[in-house]
Amino acid sequence: MVKYFIGGKEYTPGAYAKKRPEAESVAQKYISDMEKAPERMRRSFSTVNIPPCICFSRKIGVGALEIADIVSNRTGLKVVDREVLEHIATSNELSKKTFRAFDEKYPGRLKEVLSAIYGEKSFAGNEFARQLFSTVFSLAGMGSTIFVGRGTHLMLPRERVLAVRFIASKEFRTKRLAEALSVSEDEASPKLDQIDAEQKDYFKNIFNVDIASAYEFDMIINREHLRSTELAARLVETAFREKFGLPSTGHTGE
Repeated sequence: MVKYFIGGKEYTPGAYAKKRPEAESVAQKYISDMEKAPERMRRSFSTVNIPPCICFSRKIGVGALEIADIVSNRTGLKVVDREVLEHIATSNELSKKTFRAFDEKYPGRLKEVLSAIYGEKSFAGNEFARQLFSTVFSLAGMGSTIFVGRGTHLMLPRERVLAVRFIASKEFRTKRLAEALSVSEDEASPKLDQIDAEQKDYFKNIFNVDIASAYEFDMIINREHLRSTELAARLVETAFREKFGLPSTGHTGE
Protein backbone atom coordinates (compact mmCIF):
# COMPACT_ATOMS: atom_id res chain seq x y z
CA MET A 1 0.00 0.00 0.00
CA VAL A 2 1.43 3.37 -1.03
CA LYS A 3 1.98 5.87 1.77
CA TYR A 4 2.96 9.49 1.34
CA PHE A 5 4.83 12.00 3.46
CA ILE A 6 3.42 15.51 3.60
CA GLY A 7 5.27 18.06 5.67
CA GLY A 8 7.02 15.19 7.44
CA LYS A 9 3.69 13.50 8.29
CA GLU A 10 2.82 10.03 7.00
CA TYR A 11 -0.44 9.88 5.07
CA THR A 12 -2.39 6.92 3.72
CA PRO A 13 -4.90 8.04 1.03
CA GLY A 14 -8.41 8.07 2.45
CA ALA A 15 -7.34 7.85 6.09
CA TYR A 16 -8.88 10.09 8.74
CA ALA A 17 -8.57 10.73 12.48
CA LYS A 18 -10.27 7.55 13.69
CA LYS A 19 -7.87 4.72 14.54
CA ARG A 20 -8.70 1.83 12.23
CA PRO A 21 -7.42 -1.78 12.32
CA GLU A 22 -4.34 -2.54 10.26
CA ALA A 23 -5.08 -3.66 6.70
CA GLU A 24 -3.27 -6.95 7.27
CA SER A 25 -5.44 -7.97 10.24
CA VAL A 26 -8.66 -6.94 8.45
CA ALA A 27 -7.64 -8.84 5.31
CA GLN A 28 -6.78 -11.97 7.29
CA LYS A 29 -10.15 -11.85 9.06
CA TYR A 30 -12.10 -11.55 5.80
CA ILE A 31 -10.18 -14.43 4.22
CA SER A 32 -10.73 -16.55 7.33
CA ASP A 33 -14.47 -15.77 7.25
CA MET A 34 -14.55 -16.74 3.59
CA GLU A 35 -12.94 -20.11 4.25
CA LYS A 36 -15.27 -20.82 7.18
CA ALA A 37 -18.43 -19.80 5.32
CA PRO A 38 -21.38 -22.10 5.99
CA GLU A 39 -22.62 -24.25 3.10
CA ARG A 40 -25.76 -22.12 2.73
CA MET A 41 -23.67 -19.04 2.08
CA ARG A 42 -21.39 -20.93 -0.28
CA ARG A 43 -24.37 -22.06 -2.34
CA SER A 44 -25.72 -18.52 -2.60
CA PHE A 45 -22.24 -17.38 -3.63
CA SER A 46 -22.39 -19.68 -6.67
CA THR A 47 -24.89 -17.38 -8.38
CA VAL A 48 -24.12 -14.08 -10.08
CA ASN A 49 -26.69 -12.34 -7.88
CA ILE A 50 -24.29 -11.35 -5.14
CA PRO A 51 -25.71 -9.59 -2.06
CA PRO A 52 -26.35 -5.86 -2.60
CA CYS A 53 -23.26 -3.73 -2.04
CA ILE A 54 -22.33 -0.07 -1.74
CA CYS A 55 -19.39 1.23 -3.78
CA PHE A 56 -17.83 4.60 -2.97
CA SER A 57 -15.82 6.42 -5.62
CA ARG A 58 -14.06 9.53 -4.43
CA LYS A 59 -11.47 12.17 -4.89
CA ILE A 60 -8.91 11.96 -2.09
CA GLY A 61 -9.65 14.36 0.76
CA VAL A 62 -13.47 14.28 0.73
CA GLY A 63 -13.94 12.05 3.79
CA ALA A 64 -15.49 9.01 2.08
CA LEU A 65 -13.98 6.46 4.46
CA GLU A 66 -15.38 8.27 7.50
CA ILE A 67 -18.84 8.22 5.89
CA ALA A 68 -18.43 4.52 5.09
CA ASP A 69 -17.69 3.76 8.74
CA ILE A 70 -20.85 5.60 9.84
CA VAL A 71 -22.97 3.70 7.30
CA SER A 72 -21.34 0.47 8.49
CA ASN A 73 -22.28 1.18 12.10
CA ARG A 74 -25.89 1.82 11.07
CA THR A 75 -26.31 -1.14 8.72
CA GLY A 76 -23.85 -3.80 9.85
CA LEU A 77 -22.13 -3.94 6.45
CA LYS A 78 -18.39 -4.55 6.50
CA VAL A 79 -16.10 -1.84 5.09
CA VAL A 80 -13.35 -2.77 2.62
CA ASP A 81 -11.14 0.16 1.66
CA ARG A 82 -8.33 0.62 -0.82
CA GLU A 83 -5.70 -0.41 1.71
CA VAL A 84 -7.39 -3.75 2.46
CA LEU A 85 -8.08 -4.47 -1.23
CA GLU A 86 -4.51 -3.78 -2.27
CA HIS A 87 -3.10 -5.75 0.66
CA ILE A 88 -5.01 -8.86 -0.45
CA ALA A 89 -4.42 -8.33 -4.17
CA THR A 90 -0.65 -7.90 -3.75
CA SER A 91 -0.20 -10.66 -1.16
CA ASN A 92 0.72 -13.85 -2.98
CA GLU A 93 -0.82 -16.12 -0.33
CA LEU A 94 -4.03 -14.13 0.19
CA SER A 95 -4.62 -13.47 -3.51
CA LYS A 96 -4.30 -17.20 -4.24
CA LYS A 97 -6.91 -17.95 -1.58
CA THR A 98 -9.37 -15.38 -2.93
CA PHE A 99 -8.82 -16.48 -6.53
CA ARG A 100 -9.36 -20.12 -5.55
CA ALA A 101 -12.55 -19.22 -3.68
CA PHE A 102 -13.77 -17.19 -6.64
CA ASP A 103 -12.96 -19.83 -9.23
CA GLU A 104 -14.72 -22.55 -7.23
CA LYS A 105 -17.93 -20.51 -7.12
CA TYR A 106 -17.73 -18.83 -10.55
CA PRO A 107 -15.83 -21.26 -12.82
CA GLY A 108 -14.32 -19.30 -15.70
CA ARG A 109 -16.28 -16.16 -14.82
CA LEU A 110 -13.29 -13.99 -13.86
CA LYS A 111 -11.51 -14.43 -17.18
CA GLU A 112 -14.79 -13.75 -18.98
CA VAL A 113 -15.32 -10.46 -17.13
CA LEU A 114 -11.74 -9.25 -17.50
CA SER A 115 -11.57 -10.21 -21.16
CA ALA A 116 -14.73 -8.24 -21.86
CA ILE A 117 -13.12 -5.13 -20.35
CA TYR A 118 -9.51 -5.44 -21.50
CA GLY A 119 -9.53 -7.89 -24.37
CA GLU A 120 -7.65 -11.17 -24.37
CA LYS A 121 -4.23 -9.63 -24.94
CA SER A 122 -4.44 -7.14 -22.07
CA PHE A 123 -5.96 -9.66 -19.69
CA ALA A 124 -3.13 -12.10 -20.17
CA GLY A 125 -0.59 -9.61 -18.85
CA ASN A 126 -2.60 -7.86 -16.16
CA GLU A 127 -1.98 -9.99 -13.09
CA PHE A 128 -2.86 -7.22 -10.63
CA ALA A 129 -6.24 -6.71 -12.33
CA ARG A 130 -6.98 -10.43 -12.12
CA GLN A 131 -6.12 -10.52 -8.43
CA LEU A 132 -8.04 -7.33 -7.69
CA PHE A 133 -11.19 -8.53 -9.46
CA SER A 134 -11.11 -11.91 -7.73
CA THR A 135 -10.65 -10.17 -4.37
CA VAL A 136 -13.60 -7.83 -4.92
CA PHE A 137 -15.94 -10.54 -6.21
CA SER A 138 -14.98 -12.96 -3.44
CA LEU A 139 -15.52 -10.42 -0.65
CA ALA A 140 -18.79 -9.18 -2.18
CA GLY A 141 -20.06 -12.72 -2.55
CA MET A 142 -19.64 -13.39 1.16
CA GLY A 143 -22.08 -10.66 2.21
CA SER A 144 -23.18 -7.08 1.64
CA THR A 145 -20.13 -4.84 1.70
CA ILE A 146 -19.17 -1.16 1.52
CA PHE A 147 -16.22 -0.82 -0.86
CA VAL A 148 -14.25 2.43 -0.76
CA GLY A 149 -12.16 3.28 -3.81
CA ARG A 150 -10.40 1.35 -6.59
CA GLY A 151 -13.35 1.54 -9.02
CA THR A 152 -15.24 -1.39 -7.51
CA HIS A 153 -18.51 -0.08 -8.97
CA LEU A 154 -17.05 -0.94 -12.39
CA MET A 155 -16.23 -4.52 -11.34
CA LEU A 156 -19.42 -5.80 -9.72
CA PRO A 157 -22.80 -6.46 -11.41
CA ARG A 158 -24.29 -2.96 -11.74
CA GLU A 159 -27.78 -4.02 -10.66
CA ARG A 160 -26.35 -5.23 -7.32
CA VAL A 161 -24.54 -1.99 -6.48
CA LEU A 162 -25.41 1.41 -5.05
CA ALA A 163 -22.65 3.49 -6.65
CA VAL A 164 -21.89 6.78 -4.89
CA ARG A 165 -19.40 9.41 -6.03
CA PHE A 166 -17.99 11.97 -3.56
CA ILE A 167 -16.48 15.13 -5.01
CA ALA A 168 -15.18 18.53 -3.87
CA SER A 169 -12.99 21.31 -5.22
CA LYS A 170 -9.20 21.09 -5.06
CA GLU A 171 -9.20 23.99 -2.59
CA PHE A 172 -11.64 22.26 -0.24
CA ARG A 173 -9.73 18.98 -0.34
CA THR A 174 -6.39 20.68 0.19
CA LYS A 175 -7.70 22.49 3.27
CA ARG A 176 -9.14 19.28 4.76
CA LEU A 177 -5.94 17.36 4.15
CA ALA A 178 -3.79 20.15 5.61
CA GLU A 179 -5.97 20.33 8.73
CA ALA A 180 -5.99 16.56 9.18
CA LEU A 181 -2.19 16.37 9.06
CA SER A 182 -1.50 19.72 10.77
CA VAL A 183 0.59 20.90 7.82
CA SER A 184 0.33 23.97 5.61
CA GLU A 185 -1.85 24.05 2.52
CA ASP A 186 1.29 24.82 0.49
CA GLU A 187 2.69 21.48 1.64
CA ALA A 188 -0.53 19.55 1.07
CA SER A 189 -1.44 20.91 -2.38
CA PRO A 190 1.37 19.43 -4.53
CA LYS A 191 1.05 16.04 -2.85
CA LEU A 192 -2.68 16.04 -3.56
CA ASP A 193 -1.88 16.77 -7.22
CA GLN A 194 0.44 13.75 -7.23
CA ILE A 195 -2.20 11.47 -5.67
CA ASP A 196 -4.84 12.71 -8.14
CA ALA A 197 -2.50 11.98 -11.06
CA GLU A 198 -1.76 8.49 -9.77
CA GLN A 199 -5.48 7.84 -9.32
CA LYS A 200 -6.10 8.92 -12.91
CA ASP A 201 -3.32 6.62 -14.14
CA TYR A 202 -4.82 3.72 -12.19
CA PHE A 203 -8.23 4.10 -13.86
CA LYS A 204 -6.60 4.39 -17.27
CA ASN A 205 -4.50 1.27 -16.73
CA ILE A 206 -7.17 -0.88 -15.10
CA PHE A 207 -10.41 0.27 -16.76
CA ASN A 208 -9.15 2.18 -19.81
CA VAL A 209 -11.12 5.30 -18.82
CA ASP A 210 -9.85 8.84 -18.29
CA ILE A 211 -12.52 10.23 -15.97
CA ALA A 212 -15.34 9.02 -13.75
CA SER A 213 -18.50 9.69 -15.74
CA ALA A 214 -21.50 11.00 -13.80
CA TYR A 215 -23.62 8.40 -15.60
CA GLU A 216 -21.85 5.58 -13.73
CA PHE A 217 -23.37 6.54 -10.36
CA ASP A 218 -26.67 6.41 -8.50
CA MET A 219 -25.68 9.44 -6.41
CA ILE A 220 -23.09 12.21 -6.52
CA ILE A 221 -22.46 14.08 -3.27
CA ASN A 222 -20.49 17.33 -3.26
CA ARG A 223 -18.85 17.52 0.16
CA GLU A 224 -18.11 21.20 -0.28
CA HIS A 225 -21.84 21.90 -0.12
CA LEU A 226 -22.87 18.97 2.09
CA ARG A 227 -20.30 18.99 4.87
CA SER A 228 -22.06 16.89 7.52
CA THR A 229 -20.68 13.35 7.46
CA GLU A 230 -23.73 12.16 9.42
CA LEU A 231 -26.13 13.61 6.84
CA ALA A 232 -24.12 12.17 3.94
CA ALA A 233 -24.17 8.77 5.64
CA ARG A 234 -27.93 8.92 6.18
CA LEU A 235 -28.50 9.79 2.52
CA VAL A 236 -26.41 6.82 1.42
CA GLU A 237 -28.08 4.48 3.90
CA THR A 238 -31.59 5.56 2.85
CA ALA A 239 -30.77 5.17 -0.85
CA PHE A 240 -29.29 1.72 -0.24
CA ARG A 241 -32.29 0.47 1.72
CA GLU A 242 -34.77 1.92 -0.79
CA LYS A 243 -32.96 0.66 -3.88
CA PHE A 244 -32.81 -2.93 -2.65
CA GLY A 245 -36.08 -3.03 -0.71
CA LEU A 246 -34.42 -3.52 2.67
CA PRO A 247 -35.94 -2.72 6.10
CA SER A 248 -35.81 0.99 6.95
CA THR A 249 -33.82 0.41 10.15
CA GLY A 250 -31.47 -2.15 11.66
CA HIS A 251 -28.54 -4.15 10.36
CA THR A 252 -28.81 -5.43 6.81
CA GLY A 253 -25.50 -7.23 6.26
CA GLU A 254 -25.72 -10.90 5.24
